[in-house]
Amino acid sequence: MDFRADHFSLFGLNQAFRLDLSDLDSRYRDIQAQVHPDRFVNAGDAERRMSMQWATHANEAYLTLKKPLERAKYMLHLTGHDIQAENNTAMPTDFLMEQMEWREAVMEARQGGDHHELEHLHNRLRGDINARFEELATCLISMITLRQLTWCVV
Repeated sequence: MDFRADHFSLFGLNQAFRLDLSDLDSRYRDIQAQVHPDRFVNAGDAERRMSMQWATHANEAYLTLKKPLERAKYMLHLTGHDIQAENNTAMPTDFLMEQMEWREAVMEARQGGDHHELEHLHNRLRGDINARFEELATCLISMITLRQLTWCVV
């Protein structure tokens, strides 16, 4: 294995926002079966240390790729884009208003003991999240395609 490889390559995956998470889980388990420190209990210090480094690297890569927002940030990082998440805390007013409306609706449904409304709100929110992830996937595909075209022209 190559420590310089990106997270997608580590798991033998194409760089893509849309991933089959069960496939990722399976590939992660396969790698852990090879490098987990429990397999190297009787090995020398260097092998045990290397096993620990690989297991840690695989864990970090897996957690990054498993979570959609972390995966998106990682893909942007791979293409040289710094989103400056630590400094970029401004939120559009309409987004903040939408969050307040969601919270109020949930609070009202909870206080009223309306489980059907809570389930409805949950399903709406899940749908909104999935739609945003699809928008993000489309944007990432466009950005990566544009960057690849730029590389070809240069």
